[in-house]
Amino acid sequence: MKFKINAKSNGNMKTEVKARNFNIIVDEPESLGGSNEGATPTELVLASLAGCYTVVGNVVAREMGFNLKGLDIEIEGEMNPARFAGNSRDERAGFQSIDIIIKADSDADSKTLKEWVASIEDRCPVTDNLTNETPLNIRLS
Repeated sequence: MKFKINAKSNGNMKTEVKARNFNIIVDEPESLGGSNEGATPTELVLASLAGCYTVVGNVVAREMGFNLKGLDIEIEGEMNPARFAGNSRDERAGFQSIDIIIKADSDADSKTLKEWVASIEDRCPVTDNLTNETPLNIRLS
């Protein structure tokens, strides 16, 4: 299974992304030189993680035989912008840590929900990409 997007920018911070037949705007706030027309790339990483937990969470709940009526997911990532800004090479450019709080509206008991969360973490492709090195093959054309 392959996934593909196309992205275009007109020389500013704003990126227009086409994913299948969906348009996504990626931008930075005005304080960082953007036009504040969309979420930042790092916010979209967190949003992608929340979306993946939602999808995998619903699949796993069905497999485990309990009713998942809804999910509230709060995700917070902490990073030091010094490397992004070119001011330091001491730390990674990305998130130093990511905290996830899941509130499940469900008829399952706490033991079942703990197993459910472990299964989500194990099966979520976005979690896999965040926790394991994924080769990037970058070329200029």
